[in-house]
Amino acid sequence: MTIENFRSIGDEPISIKFHQNMPITFVGENNAGKSNIIRAIELMFGEFHPKYKNLDDYDFYKRITSNRISISTKVSGFRTRLGRQGEFSCGGFNYAYVKGTESSYTATQAENGFKNQYVSNNLREELLCVIVNSEQNLSFQLSYASKYTLLSKVTKAFPDKLSSDEEKVQRLKELFEHNKYIFLEVEEFRQFSESMCTISGQMMSNMTHALGFDFSSYDPSNYFKTLKVHPSEDGQIRAFEELGTGQQQILALSFAKAYSDNFLGQGMILILDEPESHLHPIAQKWLAKQMHSLAESGLQIIITTHSPYFINLEYLPGIYIVSKDEQTKISNITAEEFAQFSIDTGAVRATAETILPFYAAHSKTNILSGLFAKKIVLVKGETEELSLPIIFEGVGLDVLKEGIAIIGVGGKGNLANWWRLFTALKIPTFICFHNDDSDDRQGYKSKESLKAIGIQDDAIAEVLTSRDWNINDSFCVFGQNYEVTMRATFSNYENIENEVKDELEILSQSLLEQLQKDY
Repeated sequence: MTIENFRSIGDEPISIKFHQNMPITFVGENNAGKSNIIRAIELMFGEFHPKYKNLDDYDFYKRITSNRISISTKVSGFRTRLGRQGEFSCGGFNYAYVKGTESSYTATQAENGFKNQYVSNNLREELLCVIVNSEQNLSFQLSYASKYTLLSKVTKAFPDKLSSDEEKVQRLKELFEHNKYIFLEVEEFRQFSESMCTISGQMMSNMTHALGFDFSSYDPSNYFKTLKVHPSEDGQIRAFEELGTGQQQILALSFAKAYSDNFLGQGMILILDEPESHLHPIAQKWLAKQMHSLAESGLQIIITTHSPYFINLEYLPGIYIVSKDEQTKISNITAEEFAQFSIDTGAVRATAETILPFYAAHSKTNILSGLFAKKIVLVKGETEELSLPIIFEGVGLDVLKEGIAIIGVGGKGNLANWWRLFTALKIPTFICFHNDDSDDRQGYKSKESLKAIGIQDDAIAEVLTSRDWNINDSFCVFGQNYEVTMRATFSNYENIENEVKDELEILSQSLLEQLQKDY
């Protein structure tokens, strides 16, 4: 899918590839444009036909209505044929609009790439886009409010199967007639029915075609519309409003997956917008696991998220980092591209087959949070991760306000690995470590980190033998261990350090006394 001049997406188009058996995950800071990408997908594959969808001024990039909005998609697998005589197969859809002109909506002829304006509803309806957003609209999706809801799409698929069996159709007719007579035994219903027919007969008596009312149905397709979906818990029927957010999400997922599994050829794009809303961390991890499992089994899932719990680096080709400067941009990398980038920056044993499982196995929540940052500072461990924000704030830099993530990677040897990932995804990344050789006596880990970011061998030797600060645009290396360097650099650091130690000692003693008292 390629999008241009739509909302925050400008004249530098963004392109998204949908991979089989993995979710598409959009991550990034607030207001970067994730929701606008979702709206473009919904415009092309949602309930309303794009050609008749009225766009507003804010749908144009920078509200410049002379811009030409363009959204094009390449899709394979359609069963319905394209053209007046069904002479072509469909290879996707194209939408273009300039305010003041009629919008253009065409399908691409797969055989020759030409555009065809004869796009039937049957063709469009083969690929369904359903959004379950953070406000939870599950009760809408499992109703008949529109022919495009999940429930309507499912029940529409049943009648053909029923209609092919005349004996079943006749049995259903007799049962429905019997039910109608039972309804008529309710005096109020009978009176209401007779009154409707009498009033309508009087009001329409001068019309050529009078209308009557009948509460029964002889159309097999309508039988299925009497089916309602109700969640149940412990054998009791519940309202959707009684369900927790996680339960609603799972209900939507299971319904969508059952539809996809049982109606071969019916495509579905299920979009979950910020599924982490209102869920505690363990529930987020559990829901993410279910979603990833369903995606692996074939359901096309799209996620927008602000939670690292929904990130699995085994699906890196489907992860899109969304950022915004003047306009929305995305960065993404395949396993092959990432392996080659890693080889080029010193990880000579990297392969496309092993690199994603390696990163997925070693990722932690605090590290994955870097995918949501504007800039990243990688440090050795928790001491630097916890203290550097306080030190920066003392000189006027609020890292949270500026969107800077300071991430401890659990050792000097991991700096180069995570620098490669974030840099490959085009997130500006800085590394910071010290020359204490207690865990790196030969200096291999330090050398690997500096080589990865492009420092030459002769410069590396100078950096690693210095006992002073070495700071440039891509790294900071200081001579001794962190605490010794801080004490030597800041005259009051040791005093502050001792004050904190005293406070912690008092707190620990207080806790110990309380525990002894309680137990």
